[in-house]
Amino acid sequence: MFRKPPSQPIKPPTMERVTSVLGPGIIWKGNLRGSGGIRIEGTFEGEIAIRGLVVIGETGRVTCPNLQANTVIVAGLLKGNVTAEKLEIRSTGRVWGDVLTGAFATEEGGFLRGQIRMEEQMELTFEQEKNQPEAFPEMQSPPESQTKES
Repeated sequence: MFRKPPSQPIKPPTMERVTSVLGPGIIWKGNLRGSGGIRIEGTFEGEIAIRGLVVIGETGRVTCPNLQANTVIVAGLLKGNVTAEKLEIRSTGRVWGDVLTGAFATEEGGFLRGQIRMEEQMELTFEQEKNQPEAFPEMQSPPESQTKES
């Protein structure tokens, strides 16, 4: 009668708002990783793995072999594959690449060239968080062997 429900794995909360902006006129080559929400209005080339929201604005141009995020909204141009719990393509959005998602929406005029595969449940794994090196290792304490005086 007073049994506990079976324990569910605790899912970390996702960020559903923009906390960073890559503005128009900015050209960025590199990788974006971490948690939060980002809006891209400039040009980006590289890998994206964000635990949260990625918005590609109308002036945004993204070339990304693999874009992984909880929610992706495309109003600009995206060339690359997408893995997301939710993908939305706005009327001005253009996507060239394959999509793996749990939820998909598009406005009239939105464009997708590629295959789409929908899953009932999506389990995103952000591998970089496990293998990511410590930030600023030079600021950490030196090993004990270096702190002892001879």
